[in-house]
Amino acid sequence: MALSLAVSPCPNDTFVFHALIHGLVPGAPGIDLTFADVDVTNTAAERGQFDLVKVSYAALPWLLDSYDLLPCGGALGRGCGPLVLTRGQRADLTGATVAVPGDRTTAYLLMRLWSAGHPPARIEVVPFHQIMPGVAAGRYDAGLVIHEARFTYQRYGLTALADLGEWWEADTGLPIPLGAILAKKGAVDPAEATGWIRGSLRHGWLDPAASQEFILANAQEMEPAVVKQHIELYVNEFTLDLGEDGLAAADALLGRAAAAGLTPAVPAFAGAKG
Repeated sequence: MALSLAVSPCPNDTFVFHALIHGLVPGAPGIDLTFADVDVTNTAAERGQFDLVKVSYAALPWLLDSYDLLPCGGALGRGCGPLVLTRGQRADLTGATVAVPGDRTTAYLLMRLWSAGHPPARIEVVPFHQIMPGVAAGRYDAGLVIHEARFTYQRYGLTALADLGEWWEADTGLPIPLGAILAKKGAVDPAEATGWIRGSLRHGWLDPAASQEFILANAQEMEPAVVKQHIELYVNEFTLDLGEDGLAAADALLGRAAAAGLTPAVPAFAGAKG
């Protein structure tokens, strides 16, 4: 029986999961694939909709009763944080209307922590591809963007008010935990799923040309040079194994969020499966 898998169509996910999706990982089950933005998967996972699912670390407090965090396959690293963009010069977000890609995304949680002393006046959840054009057109005072937008925002005439990854790393010394892979309890053995995903990732690293057609077909009109930058930034040693630094980063993010009253408290991740 096929396992249901939900990931984004972004190049890092299609690179990591290409071999698993296409039956190239020995011993792995068939995959019933769904592509969806992370704001959609955060909500779907709360309903228990998928066996394996990519979600925001910020959404974990609402999901860990039903899912196990896997130590691989996600998006976590250095120099890859969300950006707060504006059309003109601003000192902070006081009184601003800000477009964000989801209200349970790691990006939004980081922005709330960063802007605690100068919060925006209004938040609008906007499909990711509409954020930069909306800020450029003046529909929003600022926009919160992720992934490939850090390579392209200048084309819209926008300015980076803050790099939340730089802020996080300077404040904590830790990598930034963006996207996590979860396995549904009772449906997927976490250790087996970890093996399948690591096998898929290693296949991608050994034969990167094999996944290129699949990646480009789902890259939402992203040009090949940006696709390459995207994969190089977001597929890294933490994708293979969160390790002590990765788990510490997740603990720090959600510990700070709980202390600020932004999310429910969760146990430390030192016992993550796999």
